[in-house]
Amino acid sequence: MIHFDIITIFPEVVAPYANASILGRAQKEKLIKIAGHDLRKFSKDKHRKVDDTPYGGGAGMVMTVQPIDNAVEAIRLRKKFLRKAVPTVRVIVTSASGKRFTQADAKRLAAYDQLIFICGRYEGIDHRVEEVIADEALSIGDFVLTGGELPALVMTDAIARQVPGVLGNVETLSEESHDREGFLEYPQYTKPEIYKHSVGKSAVVDLAVPSVLLSGNHKAIAAWRAEESKKR
Repeated sequence: MIHFDIITIFPEVVAPYANASILGRAQKEKLIKIAGHDLRKFSKDKHRKVDDTPYGGGAGMVMTVQPIDNAVEAIRLRKKFLRKAVPTVRVIVTSASGKRFTQADAKRLAAYDQLIFICGRYEGIDHRVEEVIADEALSIGDFVLTGGELPALVMTDAIARQVPGVLGNVETLSEESHDREGFLEYPQYTKPEIYKHSVGKSAVVDLAVPSVLLSGNHKAIAAWRAEESKKR
């Protein structure tokens, strides 16, 4: 079982997605475990404060080291939780300036016993967290989000799909987009064979499934899919 632990000041946003659909089923089957942890519970400030003004000046607030450090240490798997002598743990900061997360990272990270995600808010996280406490910083794209919760869930989803049994159908995993360098999955079609699409008030256009997919010729279908994948 892989443990996904997400440290955030909004732990309530984790469960709705993590407990639904494939991820929810995988948790029930004890293939993975996903939990959100309230960072404020680890603050030593009497008001449970987790941020402060930045040194050097500037707008906004910066998340402080202490609660994050204590949260990671409290959540980290120890020997008593697993039969393995030393559980493998990877601590990840979700950061707009981090390395771009890829399918290769999803496969790499699926080998760990535990992944701890630290979700930033405000103007960011004290850089000492990234330097000392975290093992790496990852980003899901060249854009800025309000917080790190969505990136953490995106990465959790992508990584969980690599765990045997989570998807059920192994063929689904073997033919996914980005699974091989330069490969994007071919277009998919289902019933009906012809769909009548209304254009305006009177015109109707027939949207047909490519004839090769109806041919039953598996070699021709494979060739068509390979060619269409190159175009995407």
